[in-house]
Amino acid sequence: MSLPMSFPTEQFLGGVAAAAAVAIAARRARALSRSGAVATALLGSVTFGLGGVAWAAPLLAFFVFSSLLSAISKRRARRDFAEVFEKGGERDAGQVLANGGVAGVAVVLNFLHPDPLWYAAFVGSLSAAAADTWGTEIGVLSRGSVRSVLTFRLVPPGTSGGVSLVGSVGSVAGACLVAWVGALFVGGSLRFAIGATVAGIAGAFADSALGATVQAGYRCPHCLADTERKEHCGAATELVRGFAWANNDAVNLACCLVGAIAAAALLVWSE
Repeated sequence: MSLPMSFPTEQFLGGVAAAAAVAIAARRARALSRSGAVATALLGSVTFGLGGVAWAAPLLAFFVFSSLLSAISKRRARRDFAEVFEKGGERDAGQVLANGGVAGVAVVLNFLHPDPLWYAAFVGSLSAAAADTWGTEIGVLSRGSVRSVLTFRLVPPGTSGGVSLVGSVGSVAGACLVAWVGALFVGGSLRFAIGATVAGIAGAFADSALGATVQAGYRCPHCLADTERKEHCGAATELVRGFAWANNDAVNLACCLVGAIAAAALLVWSE
């Protein structure tokens, strides 16, 4: 996992080419906006170029499977929440960096100061991102009840901080996928896989808790619909809960940071 301080020029150039190819393909598939494609290419170049396959594989697993789920969700259910969610199906640079920025920092820190903890943090952050993404994308396909993660009261589908049984199963599945892909590169360690999975679930729980408390929620003054958007029905919406600075990207970033810290802490604790 650790890299020598000599810069791996050939590996980095190969990473740039591979990341650019993935970003272009995702852009053509309308999984990414233009800014999202640029951010993905940069993140992928750093991850593969400085970390190699062991670091690129969990990132690719998260990105590919999450994009596929988003495509399915967009066709079947996201249209019902188009006016609720802050952003649409094409992920922009903010979303890419919110979900992958912590992982990117871990790659760079490991290159500068090699330590197994950075890889644990890397996988934990992506496990959390997958848990959150899968929980949302699978959750919106469910017609079951949605409850607040804090009060357990019924809330409308799509509400920040709301969880469902189907969405929760999706969260666990997403965390497991990324965790096990990462574990393959540390000798198939069951301890590592379980730790990264638990860390991912912890990150997703933190995301839901923050979504129910500090994340900005708005109300349209015309149709009285609750939304994450600052505009609705062609007019500015009113902030009714949370803080204006705490948008979905900020909450996702916190989710990944919790996953990274939890994974590193669990690795230390288990040794």
